[in-house]
Amino acid sequence: MLILRPYQEAAIAAIYKYYGEKSGNCCVVIPTAGGKSLVMAAFIEGVLKAWPDQRILIVTHVRELIAQNHAEMIGLWPEAPAGIYSAGLGKREAQARILFAGIQSIHRRAAEIGHTDLVLIDEAHLIPGNSSTMYRRFLDGLTRINPALKVIGLTATPFRVDSGMLHEGKNALFSDIAFEAPVRDLIDAGYLSPLVSKQPATRLDVSKVGTRAGDYIQRDLAAAVDKEAITRAAVTEIIAHGRDRKSWLAFCSGVEHARHVAEEFGRQGISCRTIFGDTPKEDRDAIIAAFKRGEIRALVSMGVLTTGFNAPGVDLIALLRPTKSAGLYVQMVGRGTRLAPGKENCLVLDFAGNVRRHGPIDLVRPRRPGEGGGGEAPTKLCPECDSVIALSAVECPDCGYVFPPREVKIAPTAATLPVLSPKVQWLPVHGVSYNRHDKLGGQPSLKVTYSCGIKSYSEWVCIEHQGYARQKAAEWWRKRAAPGCPVPLSVDEAILQAAKLMRPSAISVRPAGRYVEVSGYRFDPCAKVPPASAPSATGNLVGLGGSTGISGSRTGAAMPAASTSAAGTAKTSATGGRA
Repeated sequence: MLILRPYQEAAIAAIYKYYGEKSGNCCVVIPTAGGKSLVMAAFIEGVLKAWPDQRILIVTHVRELIAQNHAEMIGLWPEAPAGIYSAGLGKREAQARILFAGIQSIHRRAAEIGHTDLVLIDEAHLIPGNSSTMYRRFLDGLTRINPALKVIGLTATPFRVDSGMLHEGKNALFSDIAFEAPVRDLIDAGYLSPLVSKQPATRLDVSKVGTRAGDYIQRDLAAAVDKEAITRAAVTEIIAHGRDRKSWLAFCSGVEHARHVAEEFGRQGISCRTIFGDTPKEDRDAIIAAFKRGEIRALVSMGVLTTGFNAPGVDLIALLRPTKSAGLYVQMVGRGTRLAPGKENCLVLDFAGNVRRHGPIDLVRPRRPGEGGGGEAPTKLCPECDSVIALSAVECPDCGYVFPPREVKIAPTAATLPVLSPKVQWLPVHGVSYNRHDKLGGQPSLKVTYSCGIKSYSEWVCIEHQGYARQKAAEWWRKRAAPGCPVPLSVDEAILQAAKLMRPSAISVRPAGRYVEVSGYRFDPCAKVPPASAPSATGNLVGLGGSTGISGSRTGAAMPAASTSAAGTAKTSATGGRA
């Protein structure tokens, strides 16, 4: 019997809650290897057992995902009325009540598919932003048949390379993010494999490569990095770092580049194969099966294996493909986050500068079109094992080396971020204050400041915002207020009622670039709502209550836990200054 994890249950509950209150199309964000297929299957089973007349379509772009999602459905519910419509899988079961389909096979067949009540789109970040795509034309056709059609997007990366968040912008198909499970929390909870990184000496130079459609021009990129000496040096480093690792995956910048990398692996005695978009199905399946069995140590690809590829044993990823796409970067690194017997972590060797370009994968925030960059965050190298870690870390997460308290040395060439942010630090809370924060041209928010010894940390709760930010603010309020205490509609009302909130006994904080973010909360098991007291004239309540900051940008959804709740990503300075 398959058992849902707490965050998977929370994701399903969030979908029901969203459509109980709104009429738009929502996104659910679950990290790679976090079990989106099981979430979809459990949600579909629940819908059809409650409303048997509903018809549900699950659409994606890769045949492996179609087969995987269908298998997960049958594994959870063997009697499910499920079928497949995919030319690549040789099936066209158009009338199935639960239909798993490839968009390439059905985009012109809305009439054949017929009345549909709900569409789930897996890997929703791959839907182009314009309104004249296969997905949009197909969904428009289904909407003409059923104007009440609802669409849910599932993805690990809710943003595109050239147009920001999936639910933002003029042509956005989705209107909100209903739920998001933070990758850092899933790793810390043991649901995903940790990621570690080491600083390679070899660097790919793309300083003269131009940009088109938000990413490097493919032909020019391949020409810039496919150099014999660089390939030999990079492969030599991969072999040295991977001597105790069993399953290597390398992402390359072009087909010829990938072939040259594979040839170099062979010359140095490492079993290696390549996979491309045009690799025949039978050959591809055989290669992947041999890779999973351990018969092939290294697998090299170009343009594939970033979605729909499930090889839990991968314990080394070599990034030989520079990209400006935050989503592609997260998808590549995410191939190493699956759990496997005997696997302690996955090593990421970034020859391409992607970690420096985008930051740790759990803190990636896409730039909107025309938005400038923010520079690099400082890092240091572990002198024992060469791991790249955050400057603020006091202990190496890979080998356990403890850094001397006053001797922080930064190698001048090690200007890359760690692939995963450092673990959170828990601080006791001695007092909490609440104030109104007015932002020029925006909605006011509730500023919550935590006193933790000589330092304070602030964050912002978006009481008066709409959509996802308001939903998260409401969730925060309900977790801290007495039963029956309604969620306030305004910041001023929230300040008046703040005395009714429980105060956390501790908060967790972690570095986020130049700032520090409040990332979690602990409440004493016997904590009680304090007696009401009158607010001061300035609207400030000291020593009462506690909150999770939700700043209106993409934030981490709360994970159900006995004592810890993942927070949003409101950024603060060490003294509580606004980011």
